[in-house]
Amino acid sequence: MLLQGIFPAATTPFYPDGRLYLKKLEHNVDRYSKTPISGMVILGSTGEAVMLSDDEQRQVLKLACDVSADDKVLIAGTGQESAAQTLVLTEYAAQLGYDVALVRTPSYYRPQMKSKPESILAHYRFVADRSPLPVLLYSVPPFTAYDLPTEIVAELAEHPNIIGIKESSGNVEKIAAMRAATKHVKHTANVTEIFNAVTGRMISGAADNVAPLNGMISAEVLGATASGASATATAAKPPATRPKFKMRTKEVGFQILAGAAQSLLPSLDAGATGSVLAFGACAPTACFEVYTAWKEGDHALAELKQQRIAAAAKRIGGELGVPGIKYAMDLNGYFGGLARLPFLPLTGAEKAEIEKLLTDIRN
Repeated sequence: MLLQGIFPAATTPFYPDGRLYLKKLEHNVDRYSKTPISGMVILGSTGEAVMLSDDEQRQVLKLACDVSADDKVLIAGTGQESAAQTLVLTEYAAQLGYDVALVRTPSYYRPQMKSKPESILAHYRFVADRSPLPVLLYSVPPFTAYDLPTEIVAELAEHPNIIGIKESSGNVEKIAAMRAATKHVKHTANVTEIFNAVTGRMISGAADNVAPLNGMISAEVLGATASGASATATAAKPPATRPKFKMRTKEVGFQILAGAAQSLLPSLDAGATGSVLAFGACAPTACFEVYTAWKEGDHALAELKQQRIAAAAKRIGGELGVPGIKYAMDLNGYFGGLARLPFLPLTGAEKAEIEKLLTDIRN
């Protein structure tokens, strides 16, 4: 699976009494689908995944997949504290039609994870060996207090079903080190004629809808994932309504997605292929503008666009966190609402600060 570009980390909407507000999730996902983002992460840290019951996680995953445009890469946050439960949720996400499983590092027993790194290796290998979806490692030390070491990342990158990492330490030097340590790793991804990602939902149950390009790929292998695993996604929409498209293959390396919008440009320069951003939930287009200017080689414009979002991303996403992101979404045409306890509502001063920071960042 090709992981390039901007992936907003979608939030989970709630009613004031704390119940899931699925209609607002539908609104947000539908609107993201109309932006130039590459895809979305559902049930990441910004989605308050650890605050949801098993049933709520399944409801959120299903609704988001049903509503999302077929050409958006869908990444499901399936990481649990145990490898067995991680696999259960990953298998469910695959049945729905997700493209990639995002698996955070288990952290409750982190002293043992740190003292015996083979525990982390065994955890990820267990999941990757059995997962019907390609696996994206997820290191988020600000929340787990465990920073997945570069040496372990490099070792896990050798696994054919582990295609990359979401690196949320904010450490640009670590991104550069991971890129150097994994530069020999190669995967094959299905891409469109213009080298955009081909999702499982685009081809599932619709092989006749896909035209091979210059004989580069055959109908028999259209359902293959980036890791070579068989596709298990079920079509969410009638394939007859989908336009015909051409498909080819592209060689990609171990893909690194940065997790801090305030350092997006330096992360791309260091070797990241894209970014999963909490700040992208409230300002996806502004983040995309940084990426597209960088991709087109206009570094001066990319720097200008980076400076535009840096202060807001650092304060709202990095410091105020989920409540700040949700309020910023309310200001930018998405539904944010309240976060669940133990998150507290923002103060009037914090809201005023966010409004000021977003003055020049409107969608």
